[in-house]
Amino acid sequence: RPEFLVRRANAFRAWWEHMPVRMTQSPTGPDLQLYRRFQYGDLVRFNLLDTRQYRDDQAAGDGADPPNPGSLDPNRTITGAEQERWLLDGFAERSARWEVLAHQTAIAQLDTRAGAEVVVPMDTWDGYVASRQRVLGGARERGVRNLVSIAGDLHRSVASELKADYADEAGPVVGTEFVGTSISSGRDGMDNDPGGLTILAENPHVKYSNFQRGYVRVEVTPEQWVADYRVADRVTVPDGTVTTRTRLAVADGDPSINVVGGQ
Repeated sequence: RPEFLVRRANAFRAWWEHMPVRMTQSPTGPDLQLYRRFQYGDLVRFNLLDTRQYRDDQAAGDGADPPNPGSLDPNRTITGAEQERWLLDGFAERSARWEVLAHQTAIAQLDTRAGAEVVVPMDTWDGYVASRQRVLGGARERGVRNLVSIAGDLHRSVASELKADYADEAGPVVGTEFVGTSISSGRDGMDNDPGGLTILAENPHVKYSNFQRGYVRVEVTPEQWVADYRVADRVTVPDGTVTTRTRLAVADGDPSINVVGGQ
C-alpha cells in the first residue's frame, strides 16, 4: 500500500541518519539493503541477515500456533530468495573457522506449550520451516565447520543446539544458537519463569534458559567459542549487580553446548 511504503521510507531514513553505518547503506525510498557480512581474518565471519523486510507474511498471524500448512509451505521464506542465495553461496567459501548468523529471531525450534501438542511462535524461523531447513541443511552440505547463530527478540536468554529438521529426532546437530535477553525491558525478571521452564522441558535441544535482564559476552578463539550470559539482579533501581549466570562453551568442530562455569 502506498501509505505503508511512505512510512517505511521515512523509517529507513531515520534509521540511517541515526545509526553508525556506512554511506553505501543509505536507503533508496522504501528500499534498504541491510544484510551484509564482515570478517575478522580467518577466525570468524559474521553474516548479518535481514529477516523482516523480505519475508512472506507470518503464517496464522504472529502469535504461537501448531505447525500448519503455511508454516510448512516449502515455497515460503523468511529471508527472501535473493538473500538466501547470497547466504548459501557465502557458506561455500568456508573462509573462516566460525561462521556466524547474526539476525533478529531465534532459528531453533521453541515449543512453548507443555504436553504432546507442539506450539511454536510463527514470527520466528518456526513459522518458516523450509527456510530453516534450507539454511541449516545448506550449511552442513557446504562443509561449514562451526555454525553459530546469535539472535534476540524473545526478551529471555536461550542457548540451543541447532538441527536442520527438528521432526527427525535422530538428525545431526549442525550448529549452536545463543539468544540474548533484553537489556531492561521486562523489569527485573527471574531465573526462570513458567514459560522458560516449559521451553526447557519441551525442547531437549535447549540447554539453557533465563528470564533476567542482561547481555552476552563472547570470547572466540580457534579452539572454542565461549559465551558468558551476564545478568543483572535488578534493573528497576540504580546500582544493580551484574554477574555471570552461566558460561557455555562450544569446541571447534563440535556444535554441542558444554557448561564450563557460572553460578
